Amino acid sequence: MSVLGRTGLAVSAVGFGSWATGGPGVMGWGAIDDDASVAALHRAVAGGVNWVDTAPVYGFGHAETVVGRALAALPAADRPLVFTKCGLVWDADGVESNNLTPESIRRECDASLRRLGVEHIDLYQIHDPDPTGPPIEESWGTLLDLVDAGKVRHVGVSNMDVGLLERCEAVGPVETLQPPLSLIKREAAGDVIPWCARRGVGVLVYSPMAAGLLSGAFTASRELPADDWRSRNAEFRSPALERNLALQDALRPIADRHGVTVGAVAIAWTTSRPGVSTAIVGARSPEQVDGWLPARTLALGPDDLAEITAAVHATGAGRGPV
Repeated sequence: MSVLGRTGLAVSAVGFGSWATGGPGVMGWGAIDDDASVAALHRAVAGGVNWVDTAPVYGFGHAETVVGRALAALPAADRPLVFTKCGLVWDADGVESNNLTPESIRRECDASLRRLGVEHIDLYQIHDPDPTGPPIEESWGTLLDLVDAGKVRHVGVSNMDVGLLERCEAVGPVETLQPPLSLIKREAAGDVIPWCARRGVGVLVYSPMAAGLLSGAFTASRELPADDWRSRNAEFRSPALERNLALQDALRPIADRHGVTVGAVAIAWTTSRPGVSTAIVGARSPEQVDGWLPARTLALGPDDLAEITAAVHATGAGRGPV
């Protein structure tokens, strides 16, 4: 367990991410089985994972509903901490947009509480900046008001640069940041994560297996369906795909030495980074959870980390500091 920055919350080294639980859509992952999603979350909790991350926009409310169903089936003492977000909304035609007005944030919070079936949200986060919306200071102040109202316990942000973090910090303490971080997408390690480390802000990184590219199971011949967002992402297409899969293969000897999966090594690399508190890892089935759960306790040594650094340089995969 580690302490999640200023929140004081003790969190496991990995948390359960429910992005894929939302199912197909603009940023969906294709067809899903709700029973398998519930079973996956339960398997993670049984394996020592004590928090779950979700968001209203995942499946337009569906992921939160499924997470709520999973929570309701657990004894109160076994339920994980619940983290969710605000700021990405959708209309009747399923068109997604940013909305960080105070009124919208308050509506989203109440709707999330209903879908999740909880009395309060343990960590409430701004999902994405709204470049055409109100000043970020106004939006951040609304989250702080929700803490005073008792609807949320702690507040944080996601996908923000240093400039926006500093503007929020001027209004009230930023307790956490959720940036993307993987061996393929490393940019956050060069700016926002060091900023957080200097100020004691908790960092929960997402997509540590690069959306499956570093799971150990992805192949060049795999065809992604049109309703899976990855089918439209450049990292899953040539020439980036070949570099990324070469990096995946380079992790196999390290995984074999530790008796874990390639995915567990990729996740453990992110949690070994200075300033990172914990990592969000998704799963659509209990079997997928079994594949990455060893990352919760996996400690990579100096030789492992040096070998990984050499593999990044040799393959030319990804961007950002190693």
